[in-house]
Amino acid sequence: QVQLVESGGGLVQPGGSLRLSCAASGNIFSINAMGWYRQVPGKQRELVAAVTSGGTRNYADFVKGRFTISRDSAKNTVYLQSNSLKPEDTAVYYCNADITTTTYYTMTYWGKGTLVTVSS
Repeated sequence: QVQLVESGGGLVQPGGSLRLSCAASGNIFSINAMGWYRQVPGKQRELVAAVTSGGTRNYADFVKGRFTISRDSAKNTVYLQSNSLKPEDTAVYYCNADITTTTYYTMTYWGKGTLVTVSS
């Protein structure tokens, strides 16, 4: 069984920063891409940023220059450093990862999400 657990969400003022973390655990053989998505009520979940096992990063246009994704492969953890936050960044942030288990089954796993609220 594989689990992804996010942490680091909360309430922050406009212009502030947050660092989100997502740790994968369980019967993991290898992890390929890891990423962050976000969703607000009534809208589709959208990609925020992703990073491959080789370190290639991809960002949505609306976070370029403000957010940075990184990963610690030894800890099976991905991070999202979010700076210059705006009220429109308010959303539930979800982590996902393409994981191959120890039984060589590969699929995309999702965390349960962490709420980020940007408000004064």
